[in-house]
Amino acid sequence: MPLPVSTYRLQFRGGMDFDRAIGLVPYLKRLGITHLYASPVFAATDGSTHGYDVTDANVIDPVLGGREGFERLAAALKAEGLGLILDIVPNHMAASLENPWWRSVIEWGEASRYGHYFDIDWSQRLTLPFLGKPFEQAVVDGEVSLALDPVRGGLAFGYFDSLYPLNPSTYTAALAKCEHPMAAPLSDLGRKAKAGEEAEFHNAVVSLCREHGCDGLLEELRAKAEEREFLLFLHDLQPFRLMHWTEAAKGLSYRRFFEIAGLVGLRVEASDVFEAAHRTVLELVEAGHVDGLRIDHIDGLADPGRYLKQLRDAVGQDIPIYVEKILAPGEDLPQSWPVQGSTGYEFIATQVPVLLDPADFIAMRQAYVAIAGPQTPVADKMREAKLRMIRVNFAGEVKALVGQGADLLGLDEETMGRALEELLLAFPRYRTYAAQGDMSAGDRQLVDQVLSEAKARLDETAADAAWSIADLLKGEGRFAGDGVGTDLFRRRFQQLTGPLMAKSLEDTLFFRHVEFLALNEVGGELEPEEGGLEHFHAEMQRRAQTQPSGLSASSTHDTKRGEDARARLFALAEDAPRFAGLIDGWRKAHRGAVIELDGKPAPEAEVEWMIFQALIGHWPVDLTADDREGIADFAERVSAFVEKSLREAKLRTDWNAVNEAYETAVKDYVRTLLLDSPQFVNEFVHEIQPLIWAGLINGLTQTVIKLTAPGVPDIYQGSEALDFSFVDPDNRRPPPFETLSAFDPKAPISFGDPRALAEGWLKQAVVGRGLSLRNRYPQLFLHGQYLPLTITGPRQSQAVAFAREQDGVAVIIVACRLPIAMLQQSEGLSSEQFWGDTVVQLPDVLAGHGWTDVFSDRQIVAAEGILLRELMEGQTIAVLTSGAA
Repeated sequence: MPLPVSTYRLQFRGGMDFDRAIGLVPYLKRLGITHLYASPVFAATDGSTHGYDVTDANVIDPVLGGREGFERLAAALKAEGLGLILDIVPNHMAASLENPWWRSVIEWGEASRYGHYFDIDWSQRLTLPFLGKPFEQAVVDGEVSLALDPVRGGLAFGYFDSLYPLNPSTYTAALAKCEHPMAAPLSDLGRKAKAGEEAEFHNAVVSLCREHGCDGLLEELRAKAEEREFLLFLHDLQPFRLMHWTEAAKGLSYRRFFEIAGLVGLRVEASDVFEAAHRTVLELVEAGHVDGLRIDHIDGLADPGRYLKQLRDAVGQDIPIYVEKILAPGEDLPQSWPVQGSTGYEFIATQVPVLLDPADFIAMRQAYVAIAGPQTPVADKMREAKLRMIRVNFAGEVKALVGQGADLLGLDEETMGRALEELLLAFPRYRTYAAQGDMSAGDRQLVDQVLSEAKARLDETAADAAWSIADLLKGEGRFAGDGVGTDLFRRRFQQLTGPLMAKSLEDTLFFRHVEFLALNEVGGELEPEEGGLEHFHAEMQRRAQTQPSGLSASSTHDTKRGEDARARLFALAEDAPRFAGLIDGWRKAHRGAVIELDGKPAPEAEVEWMIFQALIGHWPVDLTADDREGIADFAERVSAFVEKSLREAKLRTDWNAVNEAYETAVKDYVRTLLLDSPQFVNEFVHEIQPLIWAGLINGLTQTVIKLTAPGVPDIYQGSEALDFSFVDPDNRRPPPFETLSAFDPKAPISFGDPRALAEGWLKQAVVGRGLSLRNRYPQLFLHGQYLPLTITGPRQSQAVAFAREQDGVAVIIVACRLPIAMLQQSEGLSSEQFWGDTVVQLPDVLAGHGWTDVFSDRQIVAAEGILLRELMEGQTIAVLTSGAA
């Protein structure tokens, strides 16, 4: 199977299973997709909506159709010439009783055959933060029972619907004074039980239950559970410790995924764990059912580079591998990684200079300040958010690292803590990649940069400590070479900086600093890079060198908003002064909907600004002011978005400390706007019409760039048409596949049909034509050079142009930009009058060709340049192929 020319991300679950996916294969083929890109399909927790909470890495989820259904899907794809890329999760699994590996660890502790599979600190009891209150209080309240599990076979603590298995060695204590005839043989089984012989043990317990019956013993166990001191005593004997879920941030005995205690880190750095966790995946690759792999959260692993080399050796050179990796500005994937590229979050940010003029960003900033008041610098806000993560949300991880470092460096924990905190605060990206005492020159330079920034905020004693930590991380000075303690500290530090960055920026600051929501996107920055179109072209040229085969995303299951909502918000920035006045008037008209809570307005001005941006960006194109049912549905979606935004901001409410009064007040404000203010809705719908059309034009521009720029275009389900979704879970709703599947690749493209633009048909047709072109010339788009093209003339700021060229085969791409200005200034003018002598200059390698537009099939005559008045008549994007193409 050739490398992907394009991918289509499909979210399984929520109504999507293998049979339904099989029904979509003909449509994907017509659209021009070469590879279906599947979300995780292995067994996950009951009711999982995403599949990243894997319970069995070697069982394809029966909910989706099981192994048989998966193989039928793979066969259906192969029959149409399509490949299958599978999303796998090597970093973590569900810390759930449904996970047999984890359940064994709960029952047998470190002695379990899976005790080393998970990243657990066995110097303490296994922490299980899944209770609604402290264990002692749950016992007092009668919520904990002593139970016999007759199905799996064993004694357990019962907590509502959960049964936490007791260690068999404690059965004697648990059954003391029980008179039921089953008690003695069960106690004896427990004494003789051995880890590694779990199946035999559990089968023996089940046999005892059948032989003696369980009812009488269950009654005795219930009676014993009334003895509170006895339950506490028995709990202390276990290899685990049940605890309140709120205690997780203070410290766990295992590495978790970000802040999610229900996801436990896997130790795939151990060869037997790698083999066990990848057995079925590798079988599927070997059998030809899987043609590529997407690696979730590569930065969580102990040694990503070593893991990827091991995976590459296992799958061979022909299977493409993509890593989910957030790249900071200017950061590239390590060259030593044997992968095709990243999953493409960074591509979203590279398009910002095309869609946003710096002056328009300044206008949005001025409008935000006028409403919300003077703002502290973004860097200071980031520091504040990160400090919150360090001291609260990841306090346990930081405390453990402080303890390890203090022991290694001979420091007191107070000094170590101050030094470590400043280093973590100064860290500007996800992580470094030192392993076995070896760190790249680039990473060493990064650590030195971090140290320099941290030292400026520390006294001499703590600065010296920071210096020592930096030496430890780099493996320099007295830390040259590898050692168990230094390696563990280095690994823990590197596994912590990523979650800190993600939760501080993407899941905190992006919801606090709501100046311009279009920039609050995964892989992006809150302030646009300088350089305008020159920066865009430079990034595309760099991408052609560093990630020609990496995925190029515009929407994903993790982005903060759909790509077309983002495109409309960029149009809003063009019209910021006018909308600032409108929003000010709407706020004044609804002042009565703002209440006072704890001495502060609810919602506060910043949140009002966010709400109005969200309404503008996400309002469905076809939603009219008199559609009360549609508006009610939209109001619920907005309210869900607002609730999540407020909790992620962690200012007046939080996932761990919900302020219901505040959240209700803000959601009531939304409902007042949309459900109780028909005058506002009428005015709002009227005023956003220019933004709707401008946003759709922006959407075509960002689409045609993704289809032709360096990298492999990744289409998120449904976004081949219009995607105005909010952050998850809204963006994981099933798309209207019945409508999408009616796509006809042979139908003519009509840029002059407003309904085609508004319904998303035009965008879908552009995707189809663009993918068809890529399929005809895959090498051109994968390996052809990227050529920035200069535009001159009176409207040079209204378009962007570039070319792809390889061995005489060339394609030219031209797309309109800044559509608000274009629509306003072109009103009543012909194409010739608007564009005048604006021309795309052609370098020698492109000069002298004849050109054909793939969308209109028009022939374009050009010598040294292409006149936009001829090329862009009646359309806003063009892709030209040369005679050689």
